[in-house]
Amino acid sequence: MSFKLPKLPYSYKDFEPYIDRKTMDIHYNKHHAAYTNNLNQAILNTNMINLSIKEILKRTHMESPIIRNNSGGFYNHNLFWEILTPNTEYTHPSPYLNEIFKENFNSFDSFKENFSKVAANHFGSGWIWLCVKKEKLSICSTINQDNPLMYGMGCEGIPILGLDVWEHAYYLQYQNRRLDYISSFWNIVNWIKVEENYKKNMKK
Repeated sequence: MSFKLPKLPYSYKDFEPYIDRKTMDIHYNKHHAAYTNNLNQAILNTNMINLSIKEILKRTHMESPIIRNNSGGFYNHNLFWEILTPNTEYTHPSPYLNEIFKENFNSFDSFKENFSKVAANHFGSGWIWLCVKKEKLSICSTINQDNPLMYGMGCEGIPILGLDVWEHAYYLQYQNRRLDYISSFWNIVNWIKVEENYKKNMKK
């Protein structure tokens, strides 16, 4: 199996002023493309060549750091692009999803506050996740390109939303102001997609 860089359903400039065009271009065409190409090279002539990306992630604790880092980088960015949207009609959770947040975090605003706090306090590069497991939601973080599907992460469940807090995701525009980047992120989250991810994985 050869993994491919996904085609984005929007242009690089569509997220301005929240994420600038140059950052989007570099993030997608340099960083995500490199993870994709490196992953394909790393699994060539191995027993992972015919596995899905999720199957690879679940076995990365037994494999080389190259496979671990690049499989995570490939999967994590795929999810990140999917849960972003420039369409303001999608950037508010539905009544159904609001109720789910109320059940798990007391309110949607409380969820955002908790998620933002984890993102702000995460040291160094990594990702912040909203995960679902048997209809329960949880927030956690992982270092580098690790994610909750990998073994022994201490992150329970399947990720349905992820925020990239590597500096390459925001430094050109925000420099060291990670808090501003986190705040901007909430303006471009595709809650329709997040809800879809929740419903698809809520029983697992």
